[in-house]
Amino acid sequence: MHSQLSRLIRDVPDFPKPGIVFKDVTPLLADPAGLALAIELMANPFRNERIDIVVGPESRGFIFGTAVATSLSAGFVPVRKPGKLPYHTRSIEYALEYGTDRLHVHIDAVKPGMRVLLVDDLLATGGTLAASLQLLGEGGLGATIVGASVLIELEFLKGRANLGGMRTESILRY
Repeated sequence: MHSQLSRLIRDVPDFPKPGIVFKDVTPLLADPAGLALAIELMANPFRNERIDIVVGPESRGFIFGTAVATSLSAGFVPVRKPGKLPYHTRSIEYALEYGTDRLHVHIDAVKPGMRVLLVDDLLATGGTLAASLQLLGEGGLGATIVGASVLIELEFLKGRANLGGMRTESILRY
């Protein structure tokens, strides 16, 4: 079953810079059966968790997050880069490989105690998911973060270790 998905992930060497092998999900997105299977596998572990809101970080988290939200009969909230959200936001700075970035969410996107699932295409170093967890969880907007669901986990980067023990489900592991 997972081999059906892994054959739809294209390796692109030296992107975005030399030495990196980028995992391109666009062939999977273009394949109706592959996309449907990926969304079901990402949603299924959380099907009985009463998820209120799925949160997806920019930009591929929007694609997978909205589909998982639909599958779970939940709402969707985008987490964006600076200057992209029109209303008042709460933000957090987080470390990148070289430098920092900032994530924003509307201040009223989730209410305290809402049950939230974080969804993204890829878990690498864990920086984006860890920042989303802080932004939305107890130290931020007060949501209950149920876990995270990702399509791909790059295990050699040990990003899971940066998520504070948060339940994290991944479909494909490299």
